[in-house]
Amino acid sequence: METPIAPDSGDEEHAVIAHFRLASDGFGDVDQREQVYEAEQAMEAATEGAGVGEVDGNEFGWGEAVVYAYGPDADALFKVLEPTLRSLPFRPAHVLLRRGDVETRVDL
Repeated sequence: METPIAPDSGDEEHAVIAHFRLASDGFGDVDQREQVYEAEQAMEAATEGAGVGEVDGNEFGWGEAVVYAYGPDADALFKVLEPTLRSLPFRPAHVLLRRGDVETRVDL
């Protein structure tokens, strides 16, 4: 028996998920992690100030750093985060903008 799914209310949360390639296959070096932590703090302040969502943390591993942010409008959230995301020197890098079931990739 299938579980019925409620109709879309239009209140779905959007996401901005940034992926950065680090220097090694592990967790990157200390300086790289520190740069990501500092950028995350700047992005937290920017999203709070603009009222567009929240930065929800990061993950390190497999040679990559990933930063997660959520809010009601992925485009508005990315607009606020983009300057800080582009300022990080790690490449290749990309951002996934999730709008419900639709996902768009933006290369940095």
